[in-house]
Amino acid sequence: MRTMAEWVAAARPLGSLGEAAVRWQMAQSGESRETVWARMRSRLEVMRASVSAGLDPSLKSVSGMVGGQASRMMAPGQAERFGLLGRACAYALSVAESNACMGKIVAAPTAGSCGILPGALLSAQEAGGFSDDALVMALFAAAAVGHAIALQATVSGAEGGCQAECGTAAGMAAAALAQLYGGTPEMSAHACAFALMNTLGLVCDPVRGLVEVPCVYRNAGGVAQALCAAQMALCGLACPIGCDQIILAMKDVGDAMPPSLRETGEGGCAACAGCGV
Repeated sequence: MRTMAEWVAAARPLGSLGEAAVRWQMAQSGESRETVWARMRSRLEVMRASVSAGLDPSLKSVSGMVGGQASRMMAPGQAERFGLLGRACAYALSVAESNACMGKIVAAPTAGSCGILPGALLSAQEAGGFSDDALVMALFAAAAVGHAIALQATVSGAEGGCQAECGTAAGMAAAALAQLYGGTPEMSAHACAFALMNTLGLVCDPVRGLVEVPCVYRNAGGVAQALCAAQMALCGLACPIGCDQIILAMKDVGDAMPPSLRETGEGGCAACAGCGV
């Protein structure tokens, strides 16, 4: 299984991209459904714990650049201001700050983009009352997307810019959300395509070479892109460019980026004088 088109074809008779991923994982590993499921369930629990850990107001990274800011977004009246989006952004920032402060996270697909998928799914669970099993199945859908992108392009900021990290995470989260809210496998693919299209060209420019600024804030931005992309797909909008074509375009854009915009800390935000930290 290499492309999103192949994943969708496999998922269509099953009605779920996540179900196709579960069965693929079982076939690849030779493990039982229970074993495969339990492993993904454990990932969900790590995500939930990292959201909680990142909301500690006393949290501070060694550099002092980030930490404790997600808690401000969850102060009374703050997260509620923008509903599901506000909570999703707070949770995404929380996990990213937890990572920057040496906490335990799930790289989804990378540590630098670790907040987007849990931010999307855990906030959606609170808003919509979805079960943990539904979230686990959504994580499998996200895994299928990540697999297709990793094989056709890259999930490394050093290779393809932040579009390959936060962009991929947004695509994974968008597809997972589309499935969680009852969308078809085709809708999940369209959601992923919208998210990737809207983050195309995002550069990787870490200040002081650390995965902190602007990285943690891009997790909040990435989850907003995921929610927007999922909403469009669930409303029946079809991305005018196929998901696999967008993935390949992302690779081409990444290959064309100058080294200064690919995690070297030499361009973009990293080159800003008086960056406020």
